[in-house]
Amino acid sequence: MRILIVEDDSNTADFILRGMRQAGYTLDHAANGKDGLFLALEFPYDAIILDRMLPGLEGLTLLKTLRAAGKNTPVLLLSALGEVDDRVEGLHAGGDDYLTKPFALAELQARLEALLRRGDVKPADTAALRLADLELDRLTRSAHRGARQIELQPREYQLLEYLMLHAGQVVTRTMLLEGVWDYHFDPQTNVIDVHISRLRSKIDRGEERPLLHTVRGAGYCLRDRGAKPGSD
Repeated sequence: MRILIVEDDSNTADFILRGMRQAGYTLDHAANGKDGLFLALEFPYDAIILDRMLPGLEGLTLLKTLRAAGKNTPVLLLSALGEVDDRVEGLHAGGDDYLTKPFALAELQARLEALLRRGDVKPADTAALRLADLELDRLTRSAHRGARQIELQPREYQLLEYLMLHAGQVVTRTMLLEGVWDYHFDPQTNVIDVHISRLRSKIDRGEERPLLHTVRGAGYCLRDRGAKPGSD
């Protein structure tokens, strides 16, 4: 499951990101309303955890914009504003649930799971990711290319899931460090190169059409076509 976290408080964001990643979710994070709106409109998410008080664009305005654009992604609102009128306002704006700060991570996860169970997202949209003959089953955490099963280590699975969610786009090293390793700094190691190399050998080994490409000076791209000039 891929979840968007829109939270400007770094301590709260880190608390949620650590706990949710340990629970097996794939997460993207935006620290302000404008970035959160861009991500929510640009990429498919199974659910959004949205802080109400945000810089750049207030949370309820972001939510109303999403609903006006036809996005029915389940949204769990977070706020220190816990009066009945505040909660009612959040739900009327298009929120599916409302959790008051401070909160326990276990309750956040339980509420999120409830939203995912009753959400409007079709299982076909979230349970499997496909590119050409490559398929990733997010329920069983297994991968196949054609009839060939691909054995993935946990980090390789996270890396492939992230690349497939961004298929056709150039994914930078910074994006991978934050989205897969939860690093908000460059560790100055070859950890990405090693995992990309292992993953490429597993998904492209023996195949006529390579899918995982290195875009020199930019990052990596999972796409169903031959490498462009300047890529390998």
